[in-house]
Order: sequence, then structure tokens, then C-alpha cells
Amino acid sequence: MTISDIANLRVYNQHLNHNKFKKPEEIVGYMCAMQAQEYAHAKWAIGLRMLSPTDKTVEKAMNTGTILRTHVLRPTWHFVLPQDIRWMLTLTGPRINAGNAAMYKKQEVTDTIFNKSFDVFINAMQGGKQLTRSEIVSALHEADIATDDLRLTILLMKAELEQLICNGARQGKQFTYALLDERAPMTPAIDREEAVSRLVLRYFTSHGPATINDFVHWSGLTVADAKTGIEINKSQLTNIIVEGISYWMNANTDPTKTKSTGAYLLPVYDELIIAYKNRDAMVPAKFRDKIGTVTFFPTIMVNNKMIGNWSRAIGKKSIDIELKPFDKLNKTQIQAIETAIQRFKKFNELT
Repeated sequence: MTISDIANLRVYNQHLNHNKFKKPEEIVGYMCAMQAQEYAHAKWAIGLRMLSPTDKTVEKAMNTGTILRTHVLRPTWHFVLPQDIRWMLTLTGPRINAGNAAMYKKQEVTDTIFNKSFDVFINAMQGGKQLTRSEIVSALHEADIATDDLRLTILLMKAELEQLICNGARQGKQFTYALLDERAPMTPAIDREEAVSRLVLRYFTSHGPATINDFVHWSGLTVADAKTGIEINKSQLTNIIVEGISYWMNANTDPTKTKSTGAYLLPVYDELIIAYKNRDAMVPAKFRDKIGTVTFFPTIMVNNKMIGNWSRAIGKKSIDIELKPFDKLNKTQIQAIETAIQRFKKFNELT
């Protein structure tokens, strides 16, 4: 097995080129969590893995709460399912809070202020009320709680990590916040070992082949947690060694079913890129000096390899796509990318 096989298996296991899902909640549940701070791009990340996707379908799922958006895993936005949000936050929230402690201190946000803000959130949002950031600021100011952009972000994130709030439905282009109890049903508590086991199995199933360090990067947990989860799930996972590196994936993965044809316009922070600490498998050796642009900008993929970046300008009736390949494209690549462009336009129901 080669490094190219790693790329092919990742694309296969992330369902970019086979057995696409019908509903947004199906793909989010399979992936366990999908990075979502760049919201428009995050919706397309879901769409890429769906059979007949539209932006409106994904937006509806977020607005109705069949998928939720909150801070979990690393301290950034992710899509998760309502039935997963509590055990995942219980598992990862303490580590995120520990990592944020210096920021809390620098902004002089004490436990007293946090608790006071939590009371404000509960009183303002209970009964199904979903508030925009500006409405939340007004409620906090009425309670004499000072805010600026960073301080407000800290108060909101802390409330998310404490399982108090999450994103609600959008009002126009504005995000709202709602009480988590009113967006997600209560679920039975599980112990930490079971939570680690679940997260490890679902990560290596949906993202494998991946290394222990990849899992640590994605989850924010520890190497010890990764090893514990692998040991618990050893009957369902398999280990492969490629170029001296140890990778794990679901034992039922059939490498003979993978394929390396087609093109994709990956959004920024797509799971195929951001979910791995080492991205060499996805980037041809001659382009490795461009890893930064692959990580932080939308990326063109052809035959399961990153070959450039792209950007889009969305108008009321049309979309303009600008391609920024790392090298000159051949005719076959151009044709494959054109198919990918048309799929993106169809997702947005524009031409």
C-alpha cells in the first residue's frame, strides 16, 4: 500500500465518491462532527457528501435543529447531531475550557460573571426564544455585564461548553442562539471511557486511514485517549503501515473498492483536509510547499490529490468561479473540474 492509497481510502471513507447520503443529518452523524465556522463553506462540505444536495436543504436542517452548530472538539464551530452533542461536550468541554483559561483571565471574566451571564441567557431565551448576538448584547447590558466582541464570544462559548446554549435558526443572514434543552433532547449520560470509545471508532471509520496524531489533532483529546479507544475497538479497527507510518481505519473497509477519478471543489476547512495533522497524502510532493493554501483556502482536488485553490463570487442569479491551479491544467483535468463547478452551482441553485 502507498501514500496514494491512503488518499484514495480517505476520499472513499468520507463518502465523496460513492454511496452518498440523502439527508444532512445522515452525513453529520456518520462523520460525528464537521468543522463549521465558515458557515457557507460548511454547508457545501455536507452537500459534497449528499446524493442530491441543495443549500436550502442543509440550511433547513440547521434551522429546524436536525443538525446543530456549536463549539465542540477543538475550540471552533462544528456541526453535530442533537443526540451526540451532550456526550461530546461532556468529553471535550473540560479540555477546551482548560485551554481557554488564560483567555478568560486576560479578559477578566470570572466564574461570577459567567454564572450571571448564564442566568441572563436562560431568562432571555426560555420559552423557545432565539436571540441574535445584538439582542444578547442588549440583555447582558441590562444586567450590567460589559461586552466587547471578544468578551461576548467568551461568554457565549463558555455557555455552549457548559451545555446551556447552541446556535438556533438563522434570522436572515444572522445567527441566533437558543437554549440547548429546547434544541436537543436529553440523552442518557455515559462514562468517559464509553465516550472516548465512541469518538475513536467513529473518527477512524469516517476519516481513516488516519494516525493517532491525526485523531489527537481532530478531537483535542490526548494520545492516551486515542490508544484507549483503539484498544476498546480493536476488533472493529485494522492497522496498516505505509512508509513506516501507522494508520488505523475500520476493519470492514475494502481497499479494492476505492477509485481515484473525478474532481471536487473542496470548501475551506473541509474534513478531508482539516481533520488530519499531516496532509501529505492529499498533496502531491511537488506542491507540498503550498500546504498552507491547501489548509486555509478552498481547494481543487483531481484524482484524489490537491492541485490548486479556487474562489467564488455569488450574485443574486449567478456564481463566478475563479480557479487558481498550482500548475497548468490538462484537458482531462479541466473537464473534470467543470463537472465539479456545475455541481457546486446546482447546489446553490444558480448558474
